[in-house]
Amino acid sequence: MAQIAMVMNLDKCIGCHTCSVTCKQTWTNRPGTEYAWFNNVETRPGQGYPRGYEDQDRWKGGWRRTDAGRLKPRSGGRGRRLARLFSNPELPALDDYYQPWTYDYGNLTGAPLGDDLPTAPPRSLIDGRPTEVTWGPNWDDDLGGGPGHLAGDPVLRQVADKVRLEYEQAFMFYLPRICEHCLNPSCVAVCPSGALYKRIEDGIVLVDQDRCRGWRMCVSGCPYKKVYFNHQTGKAEKCTMCYPRIEAGEPTVCSETCVGRLRYLGVILYDPDRVGEAASVEDEKDLYEAQLGCFLDPHDPAVAAAAESSGIPHDWVEAAKRSPVRALISDYRVALPLHPEYRTMPMVWYVPPLSPIVEALAEGGHDGEETGNLFGAIDALRIPVDYLAGLFTAGDPAPVEASLRTLAAMRSHMRRVNLGEPPDPAIAASVGMDEAGIEAMYRLLALAKYEERYVIPTAYTAGAASGEEFGGCGLDGPGGPGMMEESFHAPLVTPAPAGAAASTGTAGTAAAGSLRGRVNLLGWNGRGRPKGLFPAREEEDR
Repeated sequence: MAQIAMVMNLDKCIGCHTCSVTCKQTWTNRPGTEYAWFNNVETRPGQGYPRGYEDQDRWKGGWRRTDAGRLKPRSGGRGRRLARLFSNPELPALDDYYQPWTYDYGNLTGAPLGDDLPTAPPRSLIDGRPTEVTWGPNWDDDLGGGPGHLAGDPVLRQVADKVRLEYEQAFMFYLPRICEHCLNPSCVAVCPSGALYKRIEDGIVLVDQDRCRGWRMCVSGCPYKKVYFNHQTGKAEKCTMCYPRIEAGEPTVCSETCVGRLRYLGVILYDPDRVGEAASVEDEKDLYEAQLGCFLDPHDPAVAAAAESSGIPHDWVEAAKRSPVRALISDYRVALPLHPEYRTMPMVWYVPPLSPIVEALAEGGHDGEETGNLFGAIDALRIPVDYLAGLFTAGDPAPVEASLRTLAAMRSHMRRVNLGEPPDPAIAASVGMDEAGIEAMYRLLALAKYEERYVIPTAYTAGAASGEEFGGCGLDGPGGPGMMEESFHAPLVTPAPAGAAASTGTAGTAAAGSLRGRVNLLGWNGRGRPKGLFPAREEEDR
């Protein structure tokens, strides 16, 4: 099978949040998604968004391995999920994401004359009432959360004895996050209505808006908390990997607009029969290697022939051969998965940051590009390898050290080249590479052009004739993306039509395609039964 995958080079991320803003404007700029960020950029260390999402002892996301070696959702079996269908304590509250707000700019121009300058006080985007700004999706940005917030980082707690939180000794880097579009997605497994599905042709995980019933089990089941509930439509929504652009051979919006050019998109061929076995290995530290074992080499004639016989088009197989994602993951092995211990087999991988190491050496008066200095600093730097291992390799520091050493060798080799010094073959040999491989990796990470970073073939429908149209994921329904004329200027809480169900206390039947009468669950105080929670009965409508 074929999968569209992404790699992000964290050395290049400057935390500008351009990707977050452009994604927000494209997919979640309508009522009901005020708090939703399909793409967000977190500062590490920090609690992330939603707050503390990595604490699976609390949120029960992802999979767990039973004593018999089988995988079961952490949220429990069908019976347990059914028992919590209407009251799920493992569901993040709005405060865990943040209370979305705007500002009363009208007060700046409409305030009466006085001795003091008027202000624009914050107003809730949910109910329009005055609110206090206490938390946000980027609250940890640039360590702005302070040591008190940083101590809530679930990964940091595991290595707290090796990290100093004093500002003058602290470390930080940026971590952009989107849906992982996993090979073994737990959100798909726990959905009671079967609305979430993984597309056969490209592996993108989507939500069928027509089948979604708003149970929100997918929100609990996703360990990355990248599925959101739209309180206006009553449906679940998530990152779509910009599938309309992918189908046209174009990169995602977050990739297209990335200032640092740190994102790579490409095709990976994998054996689906190995996924279940790889996800259920006993030791969590073996999950990284196990997932690598699922990926296939498209340069192998037998693999290419098997792929085409399975219905994968020839141009997709050729794209897999030129895939920058496959090169960074399998060939150079510098990219690592985010939290493989969740056993979902994530397909958005990361090149760990090396820049803080170089900067720290330079500040200490050492040569930050010299091979010996870099190799020695990897083990002793204030940005602990154990923290990176907690993020990317389930606590195993060996793959992280190997990745950082490869990146350090690349820097040292290319510095000699750029300064006109004679090359030293021992530098590349120290990380199991040759000079040509080092320079090819450097070109991909530092100099790659647009068509080299994004190798995306145009769409095809698995098992169908060429040119047959896709069925879509239903996001173009009323109130969804693309319905801008109807939804962009709609009020947050649309009142029911005058006289509708006035005597019954429930919302009247709305016109087709309208959101009138829908209840805003995020603004509900939990007392009583809000109007519009249940549809009106037919006899009451008569």
